[in-house]
Amino acid sequence: MSVKTVIERRRNDGATAPSPRSYLQHPIDEQPLDRLARWQRLAEWPLAAAAVLFLIGYAVPILDPGAAEGLRRVCTVALVATWALFGVDYAARVLLAQRHLKYIVVHPLDLILLVVPFLRPLRLLRLLVLLRVLNRRATQSLRGQVAVYVAGAAALVIFCAALAVLDAERGAPTGNIDTFGDALWWAATTVTTVGYGDRYPTTTEGRFVAVGLMLAGIALIGVVTASFASWLIDRVRQVETDSRTATALDLNALHAEITALRSELQLSRQTATEPGPHAAYRPEFGTVAG
Repeated sequence: MSVKTVIERRRNDGATAPSPRSYLQHPIDEQPLDRLARWQRLAEWPLAAAAVLFLIGYAVPILDPGAAEGLRRVCTVALVATWALFGVDYAARVLLAQRHLKYIVVHPLDLILLVVPFLRPLRLLRLLVLLRVLNRRATQSLRGQVAVYVAGAAALVIFCAALAVLDAERGAPTGNIDTFGDALWWAATTVTTVGYGDRYPTTTEGRFVAVGLMLAGIALIGVVTASFASWLIDRVRQVETDSRTATALDLNALHAEITALRSELQLSRQTATEPGPHAAYRPEFGTVAG
């Protein structure tokens, strides 16, 4: 099919035809944006599974420091394999993007998570891909989606932060977070901005984890507050809508009643002016008297 034929068909259908240059740069049946969206849909579930595998491979050596060497080797292979899979996904998205450099600039965090090993635990946030898939199939309500996101993100952030801070603080000379229970308690008090202070990180890596968890906690609280405010506004709006609907119904009923009364009044007037069946003829008036 020629470029001219495609443009003429789109014009006949009422659509705005792209310029011939765009068709010459990219194939007609496979535009870059369509290919990128299709790749993201196809890679969504595999990446979610890879993120779960990464979480398992990252968590097992931390939760069980005395694990066998074979198990540790398997976890290391799982980490490297998932890291390579995420790298392939990032490279594919860059290549399929219409503007490669712009895509890299707009998505800098994806590149940083792949290049900087220190930020590697943050890749566990790719589990949000799984949350997005499940959320899209579980509810159609925007507020329901927010609730699922907040609950899933909070649980994920607390668990990942507990793992990361335990990995950083365990064995530190001045550390006070030595068990996963201590790490979970510290993560829960930090993400909720309570911060009792009985458990706190002392290493540089642990403090970086703490800063990230604090920012995540502030963001989660903001989302919860915004969702609650939106719920209140919707409730007030619903009450106003119901009140306006009831007022409109009352006005319509009143209008119908007034119209009926007017019809009855007009009918009674017409009946009063019409001659009766037993009326007598009065020649002086030229009328029939009832």
